[in-house]
Amino acid sequence: MINSQLSITETLHTCTKSVQIPPMKTSHDILITTKINYLPEQSDEARDRFVFSYTINISNHGNIAARLLSRHWIITDAFNHVQEVKGPGVVGEQPLLHPKQSFEYTSGTVLPTPVGTMHGSYQMIADDGVQFDVEIPKFTLSVPRVLH
Repeated sequence: MINSQLSITETLHTCTKSVQIPPMKTSHDILITTKINYLPEQSDEARDRFVFSYTINISNHGNIAARLLSRHWIITDAFNHVQEVKGPGVVGEQPLLHPKQSFEYTSGTVLPTPVGTMHGSYQMIADDGVQFDVEIPKFTLSVPRVLH
């Protein structure tokens, strides 16, 4: 994951590529929307360091509140090397999403290749005590000039 000292919000304005992934409705009517940015000013292509940010919007379209408990990411580079990231919440929070409420956050990752993918899941619990997973659909991380 990106070092917490990096300033993602400042660099989003200077990105050369931004990709919006179509929203995906998942279990318990949770909608996931993803936006990806390549961060050239934090990357060092000559040293195989490619930095990407991703903004995730999690929307509750259901009729019951649900809390995000944890996350599980699977990050794969172009060499098919896989990195798994698991942990509580997202960006230090475990948001409670009431019906018709959304939560958005930005985080990032560093790859040794100009192309890779990410996908995973959020582990959530509804106010009625039902625990469920919300799939985060696979999205591509790509330097602008690499994929068409």
